[in-house]
Amino acid sequence: MVIASSPVEVVRFAGGWLFDRVMAGWDATVMTTGYADCRSLRILGSRTVDLETALATTDSGPGPQALAVDGRLYESDARVRRMVLDTLGTGSVDVWLWGEESPAEVKGDAGSVQHRLSVAARAFKAQALAAAAAPVDSIDIAELFRSSGLSRTPSLGLTTSASQLV
Repeated sequence: MVIASSPVEVVRFAGGWLFDRVMAGWDATVMTTGYADCRSLRILGSRTVDLETALATTDSGPGPQALAVDGRLYESDARVRRMVLDTLGTGSVDVWLWGEESPAEVKGDAGSVQHRLSVAARAFKAQALAAAAAPVDSIDIAELFRSSGLSRTPSLGLTTSASQLV
């Protein structure tokens, strides 16, 4: 599951990670604010849900195996922050944050992580950015996150490095 303010933010900061997860067989849901054009997210293989609707729904179904969140949205929306902290509290979910600075509540648990994009992820991310009318100057070979619970996902091109802080 991915939570962000817009589809463009998801594609720009986590599009390769998202695509590689989908190609590994994961079902991916992206929650964004507002009703934006979500073609770019469909290119990456995910389905979309309106964040406001999802936060208002009390679904007791199975939770996500991984949660990626825009750090700015985490800081600005108490409901998103509560969802992330509740998810971290279960201890069984990988939580990924992207953005400039680690929130104080998760600094102790968060480690710097680099997701190395597959060649296919780079190609699909470029197409998704183009569909979102976002600049596609070049696609980096990696996306940077802060994360916890990384020992369960080493086969997806992940490396950790204290020198690669997001």
